[in-house]
Amino acid sequence: MPEWRALQAGLLALPEIGEAPVGYWGITLGTAVGVPLIAAEPLIRAAALGLFWPSTLLDAARRVTIPVELAFQRDDEEIPFAGGLELYDALGSAEKSLHVNAGRHMAFPRFEADSAVRFFERHLGGVDG
Repeated sequence: MPEWRALQAGLLALPEIGEAPVGYWGITLGTAVGVPLIAAEPLIRAAALGLFWPSTLLDAARRVTIPVELAFQRDDEEIPFAGGLELYDALGSAEKSLHVNAGRHMAFPRFEADSAVRFFERHLGGVDG
């Protein structure tokens, strides 16, 4: 995690970013890295995750207290749907939502990225434009 903290510190040092709130988005391996990271990193204030096995993440998931949006595929041939529910249930967040989509692992819908953007706008503030 030192490399993530260094990257985050470098980005927050940029004048155009400054004190901006930090969010984390990652699916598959991004969830594997993200759950322990967001459990340990107090600067991250919201996370959108999905598509990863729960077994190695349950302890860290219990320590996650930020808002989380978690997405899974109902017919995933790689990750059993029950595993997605197990990870969702383990999250210690008071505010969490579960998105379940029809389809297999590689059919993860593009609109989940759009949903994550709306989730971050809601929890981290609107986008200046």
